[in-house]
Amino acid sequence: MWRRIRRLGAAGGTVFRFSGFELDPQRAELRAAGGAAIRLRPKTLEMLRLFAANAGRVLSKQELMEAVWPNVHVGEDSLFQCVREIRTALGDDQRKMIKLVSGRGYLFDVEVSIAQDGLTPVDGASLPAQAEPVEPGNAEVVSAFAKTRQLPFGLRGRAAVAAVAGLCAIIGLAVAAPDLIFRRPPPTIAVMPIADASNDPKGAGMAGGVTDRLIDGLAKIDNIRVVAPRSDAEATRPQQASAPSAQSDFVVRGELQRSQQSWTLQARMIKTATGEVQSVATVSVDINEPDVQLQQSRLAAGAGHPLARRLNELLLAGESPAGNNGGAKVAIEQAVASINQTTRERFGMAETMLQKALAAQPDNVDIAVALASLQLRGIQLVWFSPEDAIVAEARAGATLERALRTKPNSIPVLETYCRFLSATNRFVESLVACARILSVDPWNGGALYLIGLGQNNLGRFEDALATFRQADRFDTPQVSRWTWLLGVGWANMLMGRADDALPWLQRSIAITPASGRPQMILAAAYQQLGRTDEATAAMKEGLKLRPGTTARNVAPPMKNASPIFVEATGRIVKLMVAAGLPER
Repeated sequence: MWRRIRRLGAAGGTVFRFSGFELDPQRAELRAAGGAAIRLRPKTLEMLRLFAANAGRVLSKQELMEAVWPNVHVGEDSLFQCVREIRTALGDDQRKMIKLVSGRGYLFDVEVSIAQDGLTPVDGASLPAQAEPVEPGNAEVVSAFAKTRQLPFGLRGRAAVAAVAGLCAIIGLAVAAPDLIFRRPPPTIAVMPIADASNDPKGAGMAGGVTDRLIDGLAKIDNIRVVAPRSDAEATRPQQASAPSAQSDFVVRGELQRSQQSWTLQARMIKTATGEVQSVATVSVDINEPDVQLQQSRLAAGAGHPLARRLNELLLAGESPAGNNGGAKVAIEQAVASINQTTRERFGMAETMLQKALAAQPDNVDIAVALASLQLRGIQLVWFSPEDAIVAEARAGATLERALRTKPNSIPVLETYCRFLSATNRFVESLVACARILSVDPWNGGALYLIGLGQNNLGRFEDALATFRQADRFDTPQVSRWTWLLGVGWANMLMGRADDALPWLQRSIAITPASGRPQMILAAAYQQLGRTDEATAAMKEGLKLRPGTTARNVAPPMKNASPIFVEATGRIVKLMVAAGLPER
């Protein structure tokens, strides 16, 4: 029972110290390294106190719920919310501090020391983290916003809080406090255990792992509540398994099947009141993939990503009078495909298509945002002249100002705003705005890609590499896959790791040749490895796709980039020149 949990700090002047933080239960305060107070809800603060008092010990979900909500019946969504808030406050987006131990509970895996009255350590009170068997690969990247204590350029404490507050003001009060927009109770989503229809001995374990990942991801979404059976055993009882769906607005059901080549998951979201199917997602992964964690992650993401987008549409229904008609929706969907997997010719076709659609519906926010997003990609790929790029950027900025006022929580609007900040080299702001996307769609690979770009430009290459690789673990939407594959290759090249970069660059180019820049990065990788003939061939292909490129214009704009990034990029450009890139 929960009474076995250590209750240190429940009264008196006990202060917990760990990883640069101080937790002062008496003052109900968590303090960062610079002394700035980090505000937490009372229940979240209580859960963090329990973690700190029991560091190195796995606490079951049941123990935590009974300790934090004594004599009150709550669903696991309340627990997930508290854990999410703690991870955000601690910057634990890699889940290295609070680890989910599959089938057992949560482990606070840090060394904690205890002081009285915030002054002197208590003898024998150091709580070293114990080694526990933790399921590998469960650290899903969530939010760059959580890294306020790691912001570049030395922002710490109150300065970091002020910076983030200012950035939230850019997006608007509604983004910082989205409940004000919806003005209704958040919908409840019941996630039922995924049915195993595989006839495979591993099927039950696979289905259970995907269910856990899907629940965990949906629980990160703002403005919804997630309800799930408390255990697999309870879920096998019909009277228990049906209860969550009866009390929810929507229910998610899924079925896992196995063929000779793949695991296939089909998931449906159903409106409880009417039985109407709101969304259907089907995703498959290679049965021969040796990484079971990767299989589960991609199955959950492949179902969760479209569910998250559909939920976003439902939450925003009726918020704006300028919705899509059938023709506008088709134009937007076709243009989005060109945004993600594009050539210069397809870019031009998509731009013309959206311009015609907008001329027919000049007040349609969604078409205007889709056009702005497409043009921002054109700016990033240097497909506008410098003069036209300035005009397109100004128009995109004006469009987004209007769209953020009208639809501040729309995923397409937030995605375009994130791209706008990235394209205009406002990298610190882009980390915050892109992280906002992950709070409404935790599996959004496009947002992760743009976060990685920002981290690269700020000189945080290892962080960027982890972010791009997380996007690859989700692999959603697949049409964007070439971008994060390219991102992994680019991050490795910035760190001088041509061997590691090579296969990622090759995989990206195999999907789409894009602008020619990937071939030039590939040429630099070959050149660094001494494979000069292949370097020359790759550079010729890049110049064919991007004629007129020289050492002076091949690099991305350096405004706001860190000196580390500038130096690393210069080194790569020298390799490109050696492979045949004209100097001027």
